[in-house]
Amino acid sequence: MPERTRTVSWEDPAESARRGMEMGGLDYIRAIHRGEIPAPPMAILLGFDLHEVEEGRVTFRAVPGEHLYNPMNSVHGGLALTMLDSAAGASVHTTLPQGKLYGSLETKVNMVRAIDADSGPLLAQGSVVHRGSKIATAEARLIGEQDDRLYAHGTSTCLILG
Repeated sequence: MPERTRTVSWEDPAESARRGMEMGGLDYIRAIHRGEIPAPPMAILLGFDLHEVEEGRVTFRAVPGEHLYNPMNSVHGGLALTMLDSAAGASVHTTLPQGKLYGSLETKVNMVRAIDADSGPLLAQGSVVHRGSKIATAEARLIGEQDDRLYAHGTSTCLILG
């Protein structure tokens, strides 16, 4: 049986965060999307990246593989949760002025369909529902890029910091 391996490399996340504090949230997320600022190591590790960015809306894309499998021979639900939390949070981030950050207070996810290596590319589409001065809420959906099938959906509550 052939050996399966995965190698992951990333750049210093502290430098990316520092650069992000020098610009507004939308500009920061767009700079990551364009590759001008490195993607977060977590996204590289799990294999998802920014697909679309606009103010209040963000989409991440991933192609699930067996390297993400759990003991039940399907992709671990943590991929769906992480992608949905990231899409919801990044959609909030696009609304923030320079010097502001956010942190997820709560994310609730409903899995509705199993994900495996044959599911094809997935899109996590996040959008802001409400943006206040201290709290923001967002929702996200994880769908199949090719067939629009729903795999999971969720909501996030974010604390605005700074």
